Amino acid sequence: MYEGETEPIPRVTNRGRHAGEPDLADDFDDEYDDYDDEFEDDYDVAEDEDDGHETPRGHGHAHGHTPAPPASRRVKTIIAVLLVPFALAAVAGAVWLYPFGDQKEVRAGAGTPVDGVVTSASQGSCNGDVQVGDQGSANECLIVTVQMSDGPAPGQEIRTLIPIEPATPRVAVNDKVVLAYGGGNATDGQSYQLVDFQREIPLALLAGLFAVAVIVLGRWQGLKAILALGISFAVLVFFVLPAIISGESPLQVAIVGAGVIMFVVLYVTHGFSARTSTAVLGTMVSLTLIGLLGAVWAAFANLTGIDEETSTLVGLLDAPIDTRGLLLAGIVIGALGVLDDVTVTQTSAVWELRAANPALTRRQLYGSALRIGRDHVASAVNTLVMAYAGAALPLLLYSSISGVGIVNIVSSQSIAQEIVRTLVGSIGIVAAVPVTTALAVAVAASEPVIPTGELRAPRGPRQQPRPTPRPRKPVSRDSRRTS
Repeated sequence: MYEGETEPIPRVTNRGRHAGEPDLADDFDDEYDDYDDEFEDDYDVAEDEDDGHETPRGHGHAHGHTPAPPASRRVKTIIAVLLVPFALAAVAGAVWLYPFGDQKEVRAGAGTPVDGVVTSASQGSCNGDVQVGDQGSANECLIVTVQMSDGPAPGQEIRTLIPIEPATPRVAVNDKVVLAYGGGNATDGQSYQLVDFQREIPLALLAGLFAVAVIVLGRWQGLKAILALGISFAVLVFFVLPAIISGESPLQVAIVGAGVIMFVVLYVTHGFSARTSTAVLGTMVSLTLIGLLGAVWAAFANLTGIDEETSTLVGLLDAPIDTRGLLLAGIVIGALGVLDDVTVTQTSAVWELRAANPALTRRQLYGSALRIGRDHVASAVNTLVMAYAGAALPLLLYSSISGVGIVNIVSSQSIAQEIVRTLVGSIGIVAAVPVTTALAVAVAASEPVIPTGELRAPRGPRQQPRPTPRPRKPVSRDSRRTS
């Protein structure tokens, strides 16, 4: 080594090993092999000592994304005794209430819808009558020429008049619109009325964007959620609506429809387990409470359920319909989605808390899960209130400028029924937390538990650090020079 040269740091390798020194690489490999065998054993699947079958152990999530251990025979029996009768009743009710071949005649309302494309739009006189005095634009109309895409005269052009009012839609050339054909001469513009715009493509694109976002984030769980949403929509469109139109009790139809949605959606989304079954029980109890409270308060407040939309519906059906039952049906179905979220979260919280600390007593487990539920229910209730307030915003604006007192506004039929709908649903959501938590504690506490600290990771790339090798025996400078 020359003057001023720094001494290189010795490396732990077999190359350049001095005679008589131990082979550090071999010692390191032997030590790692022992460590590897022990580490490999830690990846073995744990065996359930109670029922004898192997169960992969993993840490769960608040919505139960991690598969729960199989329930014992006793728990399965209890859950089956509680749920199977209600599931059979839901199926039997759906069969009983479905209008097989009993569709009532429904009036066409504004007319038969016909699609078309606007080819020209201009402003002119509505009827050519002589105006008396200065009427401004009182007799002005928007003259629209539309080429029909379907209907009784596809490919033909018709001219229709739209009175210019504050609520008149703005129509431009190439707009895709919907006409209402009231019968008569199919080429006469007076037989048509422009009623709306075509929105199939924008809605389809938005629905596709929503589905992609859910699947990209949720992956397999997101795909199951989309499937469950499709099932819910199918139950509403192909069972609830036809049954109510045929004259069945709206409240009975809503209860049966909500029961079918509850069973199918929860099990499709979260799988068959004691955890999901407990959430179904909690949802069912809370829905029953919401239905009872809604019926009592609708009668107590003398709510008839008749508003502008309901009056139009009664006129189209040309048949008697229970408008108060229709109001209660909306309350039950509207609260179902939020209830599912609350009950699933509470059952998952109970299972995770018990897995994290098996020493918790039932009272302690209930108290800990209830504290989690308090935070969740506050946001859930606010979500429900804001959803109803947003839907009723035009109605609220109209009432606020009507010039009457706040008491009269709140107690009016249209506002009062929204208040009852909101508060009854919120009470059901609040009650779902302690009810579902109590049910989950009763089920989870009777099951053997694997503590979270003993959960074993699945097989995969080893992330554990290798053991530190024994320090190399220092070699004197003189011995290196002689070598």
